Order: sequence, then C-alpha cells, then structure tokens
Amino acid sequence: MSLTVYQTLKLDSPSAHILRVTLHRPEVSNALNTQMGLDLIAVFDGLNADPSAYRCIVVTGAGERAFCGGGDLKQRLGMTDAAWMAQHVVFERMVRAMHLCPIPMIAALNGAAYGGGCEIAMCCDFAYAATHVKFAMSEVTLGIMPGAGGTQNLPRAIGVRRAKEVLLTGSPITAQQAAEWGLVNRVCAPESLMAEAMATAERIAANAPLSTRQIKQSVAVGGQMDLASACMFEIEAYNRLVPTEDRREGVAAFNEKRKPVFTGR
Repeated sequence: MSLTVYQTLKLDSPSAHILRVTLHRPEVSNALNTQMGLDLIAVFDGLNADPSAYRCIVVTGAGERAFCGGGDLKQRLGMTDAAWMAQHVVFERMVRAMHLCPIPMIAALNGAAYGGGCEIAMCCDFAYAATHVKFAMSEVTLGIMPGAGGTQNLPRAIGVRRAKEVLLTGSPITAQQAAEWGLVNRVCAPESLMAEAMATAERIAANAPLSTRQIKQSVAVGGQMDLASACMFEIEAYNRLVPTEDRREGVAAFNEKRKPVFTGR
C-alpha cells in the first residue's frame, strides 16, 4: 500500500512494517469532519484489502493539544437533518473499516480524546496516553448520543457502571483514571509517548504477522460467543497457522538459537 497523500491525514512509516496514521487538522483540535471520515475509510479499506502491507498501525494526532476533539461542530452548524444523517453514514463506514482491520492497531493519544475522538481511539486494539490527556463522551451535552460505537465499546473497556457515568454525565476523566479503569494500557510522559508506542509496535511487527492477525480475530470474534464456541473458533484459527512457512521458521529459529525471519506466508 502506497503512502497516499490525504487532506486530513498524514501517513508515514517510521519503522519497518509499521504504518503511522496521524489525524492532521491541528488548527481545530484534529476535529472529525466529513473529509476525515472519508480519508479514514480510504486508508482502512485499503489495509483491509491488503493486510500484508503492514504488521502494526499506530494512530495518533497532530500537535500536543488534542488527539481528536470529536465531531467538527462548526461544519455541523446549520446542517439539515438529512445532511447530518448523511454525514453520519460516513462516520459509520469509517468505524466499520477500522473495526474490521485485521492488523494490530495502537492508539498513541497525544492530547484530548473527546466524543468521536474517543470512539476512534477505542477502534484500536489498545492505547497509550500522554499524562495530560483527558477523555470524554460529551455528546449528551449537545443533545445527541455516541453513534460511532461509544455506547458499546466503552462498557466493554471499563465496565457498564463506570461507562454509564461517563456517558450520562459527559464529564471528562484523566489519563490516570482511564488507565485504572482499563481504557488505556499505559500512561506516558508526553515526550516519550511516541517512542513507547513505537517500541511496542516494533515488538508486534517482529512477530509472525499471520499469527498476530489470527490472534486479533480470535479475540474479537470469540468475545461475542459463549465459551465453548469461542474455544472451537480459537482452534480453527490455530489450525490455519500450522501449514504456514512462518510456523516452520519460528520453530527452526528457536532450535538454531537465532531470531526468526517471518515473511507472512
């Protein structure tokens, strides 16, 4: 997949097999507008079509103030009901494309993640956050509600009762609270956030890519099943790895006391 130029995103590959996707509207706190939704659809549809292009993705925001401040309310001011709903279909497609991405994804949260920004972060497999980051699902203060997975992903991350408090009050929580509750995996000093996220991305990218993709799928799909069915799904995912070249390479490298060279085959 080529590093296409987008209006609202910056793409780069700072390390082998890793794609960094930067939300890039810093002048408006990287707010989510229609074009950003379309750009994210294009990126993740491309990755879903060719998952071998990268082995890990890091999603972050431009600047230090915000990862994403949520929906662009200036663009939404004066929208007709029909136009609002048409825009939301774009956001729905964006979330589906991100959820369906088989490549491991890390959110590196450089600033506030409010509303749709928090929902984008929750599309990732896990998140690291800078110490000053705050999270909020503030839609209720605007007369709407989360519509990009917020009422579903947040309870799964932090539990139903805590999620209801966040969703019903619209009040922000700190990075420290988010870590204690399970919304983020690690709180980092702002100056080390990207380095720590990249170190983890490199660790993931060094592993067998077919294995990491099968693990991600097994966790996602199995989590929606009863335990017995989920374990059967896991076995099916496991068996797909047995005839791969990477499985043979991993075992050979272990016995030869060297680092494996995985090819994704």
